[in-house]
Amino acid sequence: MENFNFYAPTKMMFGRGKAADLPGEMNPFGSRVLLVYGGGSIRKNGIYEAVCGILRDHGFTFFELSGVTPNPKIESVREGVRLARENRVDMVLAVGGGSVMDCAKMVAAGYFYEGDAWDLVMNASLIQKALPVFTIVTMSATGSEMNPTAVISDMKAHIKKGAHSDCLFPKASVLDPGYLYSLPAVQTAAGVADIMSHVFEGYFKKTEDAYVQDKFSEGVLKTCIKWGPVALTEPENYSARANIMWAASMALNGLCGCGKEGKWSCHAIQHQLGAYYDITHGVGLAIITPVWMRYILSEKTVGKFVDYAINVWGFPREEDQFALANMGIDATAQFFADCGLPATLSELGIDDAHFEEMAKAAVPYANLDTEAYVPLNEEDVVNIYRACL
Repeated sequence: MENFNFYAPTKMMFGRGKAADLPGEMNPFGSRVLLVYGGGSIRKNGIYEAVCGILRDHGFTFFELSGVTPNPKIESVREGVRLARENRVDMVLAVGGGSVMDCAKMVAAGYFYEGDAWDLVMNASLIQKALPVFTIVTMSATGSEMNPTAVISDMKAHIKKGAHSDCLFPKASVLDPGYLYSLPAVQTAAGVADIMSHVFEGYFKKTEDAYVQDKFSEGVLKTCIKWGPVALTEPENYSARANIMWAASMALNGLCGCGKEGKWSCHAIQHQLGAYYDITHGVGLAIITPVWMRYILSEKTVGKFVDYAINVWGFPREEDQFALANMGIDATAQFFADCGLPATLSELGIDDAHFEEMAKAAVPYANLDTEAYVPLNEEDVVNIYRACL
């Protein structure tokens, strides 16, 4: 196991009605709030009115940044910074999924930065201070409610990039499983794929003796496999929503990946897809991940895939390791398909027009050629994209 620092300072407020307790966490920071949310679903399902009522009842003055889209754009961040400064807010409250939370984090950081907020995305070391961030989760996927990361896109430049800073940890996050009941099935499915991908990125790494982390990872994966289909068929099943919601936070708060060497692969490859085509993150990962698994399967990696097939999918051990490894990979692809997610890029209308440019950006994005679980050069990444067609 490698040396590591584990730091997860966010207060997690989990369960029914927990949003009512959030003002107690916010009060010490002031009374002026920038409320950040997305395209209006929280207005339709009643969450918006509930949150606004809580803020009013506790004496908060709030200003709104709405319309934050999936793959949050730098334009939304810039507008949020303008609103925050203009209204001299004390904190930022994100009500939504990962895109809303990521936008809110970068607004909080941009508030104190004299230059363009995009500078902070490209060079997170410039983030020295941020407004306090609070979140109310309405979609479980990215785990942004408990980590210091924000992924922002500049679609004009075809760049989608994550920024990391301890300043971006939310102070407190509300996780009420009931807030997930009205999620469309495709968002639920994409969220489950995103959660699983976060775990895969830590699970499939070079370090071999991080037994505790691998057992955490296998548990989160089995949770997604057990409860994801239930949430799809029974959207208001509290147990299903609760387990998925907690799995999302655990998948990317550092618990599963700490002490393991290497950079992420599938996210680097998918981020380039998102930068060019603005597709749903979890959908892209569901397509790429099984293809990547098959591409890197070799004598060196087969043992890990055997562990995955046995410990996660429950297949019995057999003599042919490669057959067993492929059973686990096939089960992964079938699970995503059974959840209703597309299996190919062609289904999304994506062709090979930009594969070379995307591969050229993906490799240095995460040093795939030197630090990935299995090193990948530009040709490898293009091959993976093509196999996804």
